[in-house]
Amino acid sequence: MIVVAGEALIDLVPQGTGALAGLQPALGGGPYNTAVALGRLGSPTAFCSRTSHDAFGEALLDGLRRADVDVSGVQRGPEPTTLAVATIDAGGSAAYSFYVEGTADRLFAAPDRLPAGTRAISFGTCSLVLEPGATAYEELLRTAAAQGVFTTLDPNIRAVLIPDADAYRARFRSWLPSVTLLKLSEEDARWLGGTPREWLADGPAAVVVTRGGDGLTVFTRDGEEYSVPGEKVDVVDTIGAGDTVNAALLHGLSEQNALSAPALADLGRAGWTRLLRFAARAAAITCSRAGAEPPYASEVGRI
Repeated sequence: MIVVAGEALIDLVPQGTGALAGLQPALGGGPYNTAVALGRLGSPTAFCSRTSHDAFGEALLDGLRRADVDVSGVQRGPEPTTLAVATIDAGGSAAYSFYVEGTADRLFAAPDRLPAGTRAISFGTCSLVLEPGATAYEELLRTAAAQGVFTTLDPNIRAVLIPDADAYRARFRSWLPSVTLLKLSEEDARWLGGTPREWLADGPAAVVVTRGGDGLTVFTRDGEEYSVPGEKVDVVDTIGAGDTVNAALLHGLSEQNALSAPALADLGRAGWTRLLRFAARAAAITCSRAGAEPPYASEVGRI
């Protein structure tokens, strides 16, 4: 079982240009997209979050169920669902504004235990920013790491939600001793102000940096660095691409029985190159269609 912990929200995606373009609701949230992508790839997956009893909350849970994701551990509440209003630029990249005050996912409480058979747990995005839920997710990250569970982190920075950038950067560094695999974009790396080698020294066994259409690079604790190019595709938008990479990395590592720090160290050039190419292929498929629509196993093939 791979557990994904974090927010589920509704993306409101413009269907035209201009401030008053019609908005199409879509299921979203970085962790949510990661869970759906894992389910579609065929990994046994559970979602750990808190969702609303409103119609959007029900739709979010239905989307997880359709991807065969276990939602039995999802907490529920009467508060509304978080909304994210997307803006798509000419290159297909998305920027967001958020409506988060008093929403259900902010009131997440750390569970007493993880699902039986949990081998890995993934964290990231808004859930690690918005209190009081952020502290609960942080507690879960540290507890899981202390129990020997493989942990992944994708900070997926949403700067508009971070009132004190320096405080967040310091908090991010405090998480790294509890992180097995750190994945982030080039943009996130620049915003955080560190380097993969600096972050590796704080704890992770490997750092994967995504470079958009230019591909992915992994930096390992033993000083190695391996890169693969991006898959060429006609980009519709990039919504969910990074989340698909998260899922593909976890799925691929599970398929190679490599969900541990020692196993990451043993992958070598061949293992990492195979894994990164699989992730690049999966992300390209997501970019080729509108919204966060990650591929199924039959579309991306075997690692």
